[in-house]
Amino acid sequence: MAASALRLPSWSAVTSGDTDTDRARRMQWWHDAKFGMFVHWGLYSVLGRHEWVMENEGIPVAEYEPLAKRFQPQPNAARAWARLAREAGMRYMVMTTKHHEGFCQFDTKLTDYCAPKQGPGRDLVREYVDAVRAEGLRVGFYYSLMDWHHPDGALCATDSAARTRFVAYIHGQIRELLTNYGKVDILWYDVPWPLDAAGWESERMNRMVFELQPDIIVNNRNLLPGDFSTPEQEIAAEKGGRAWESCMTLNDSWGYQHADDDWKSAKTVVRNLVSCAGQGGNYLLNIGPRADGSIPEDSVRILQEVGGWMKRNGETIYSSDPCRVGTSSYADFTRKGNTLYMHIYFWPGETVALSGLMTHVKSAKLVTSNRPLEFQQDEFRVRFTGLPSDAPDHPVTTLAIECESEPIQDTEFVRRQRPRARM
Repeated sequence: MAASALRLPSWSAVTSGDTDTDRARRMQWWHDAKFGMFVHWGLYSVLGRHEWVMENEGIPVAEYEPLAKRFQPQPNAARAWARLAREAGMRYMVMTTKHHEGFCQFDTKLTDYCAPKQGPGRDLVREYVDAVRAEGLRVGFYYSLMDWHHPDGALCATDSAARTRFVAYIHGQIRELLTNYGKVDILWYDVPWPLDAAGWESERMNRMVFELQPDIIVNNRNLLPGDFSTPEQEIAAEKGGRAWESCMTLNDSWGYQHADDDWKSAKTVVRNLVSCAGQGGNYLLNIGPRADGSIPEDSVRILQEVGGWMKRNGETIYSSDPCRVGTSSYADFTRKGNTLYMHIYFWPGETVALSGLMTHVKSAKLVTSNRPLEFQQDEFRVRFTGLPSDAPDHPVTTLAIECESEPIQDTEFVRRQRPRARM
């Protein structure tokens, strides 16, 4: 993963041979889930200096390769990941089965550069799949098309024979992943350098994927539209109702970086989740385990705090609808039907106000306590009064506002009408 490595196009077309009805069927659980865990784990975690360490430090293959023998994680490390994901309120997981370094975490017949034949001595993807299913979560596989280890990984751009070999290798490994582990819910492609969609034979690739896993969903990083778009390290809603998922790190690295202490707070994570859900998207948040599979303590602390908030407020996130209210100096919004959820991250005190709400409010309450709230509404704003002076929930307090119809905000109306109100 690297935002600077590839600028993906914004797609609006549908995958060849797919239908909107079938896509809606396959993706319903994903739209309901809203929140997932990304896991970046590989040989780079042995060095602990970022997942691009091989490339960024110019480490030759011959020098990097011995890390595969030193990589000896504790058995079933993925159980702790999956348990933490569930406790954090996440509904699915996506793990790196092969990152750009080319090391395969799964049992493959196509190379010896894989976990069962190197230091781990076992299939790490199998352990991951079993752990995720044990926690009742959905299973996702990340797979990098780019490969710094394979001799044809770069040569394929200029040598047709190399391209033929390398594409066969990549297609073959995707086939193994989607054949050997039962039902897989997500295939998350990454970085298609150095080929285009025709060079990767991406149409044939996706046909194979759906033949093997009819219920799977795929992203857009093999340079076909896929089922959803993947803004990286930013929240950027797609236009036209296209599905999207914002993937982000918890600090500044995807893979384990022992010196990276620039952690997002639980409040920032909740705000990002609310922002994604309110705009109709999903939030895929990353952890980077150490080489032994253990999770950095800061990741655990942050996600446990987020999980506590989700236990109290998850109903405002899961299965929520796109929201047409979005302007406040201290809150963000989600919606379910005619109920507007106002997520207040900077608590204003005893009165909370929202301008430009064009729908009549029927009732309001604090989500965590179900305490009814008093309110007054006029053509310019609605004010909720009698609230505690200190925030009643942390890191974000949520109001549930039941409206007569879908809540819609028009702050321009307020601006237009304000001069008349002064007359």
